[in-house]
Amino acid sequence: MNAHTDTHDEDHEDGHAGGTLGSYVSGFILSVVLTAVPFWLVMTGALDDRTLTAIIIMAFAVVQIVVHMVFFLHMNTTSEGGWNMMALIFTLVIVAIALIGSLWVMFHLNVNMMPPMQPMGPAT
Repeated sequence: MNAHTDTHDEDHEDGHAGGTLGSYVSGFILSVVLTAVPFWLVMTGALDDRTLTAIIIMAFAVVQIVVHMVFFLHMNTTSEGGWNMMALIFTLVIVAIALIGSLWVMFHLNVNMMPPMQPMGPAT
């Protein structure tokens, strides 16, 4: 056997960190939970406040992005000389802009799209 097959959980020969079966399973379980909980919140209406539900769903989405980046893309502070951490920070900023911008646009569309309903009088 060569050195590559003996050290599955250590760095690969090219210096990139690899994942173990345990890390992939952990990432998968976290991804399922982070998907199922928001789905359950929406389907059961467990929270009466729609704004709180939306905030919780967005928080779960951000956490799920980080889980995918750490467990499946193997991004950490030491790999690639710190560039992966810069990519993580950039991704989080872009996600924040997308989430906040989407909510802002949807709120203003909801407020501005429909004119107030006017009572209909008798036809003249």
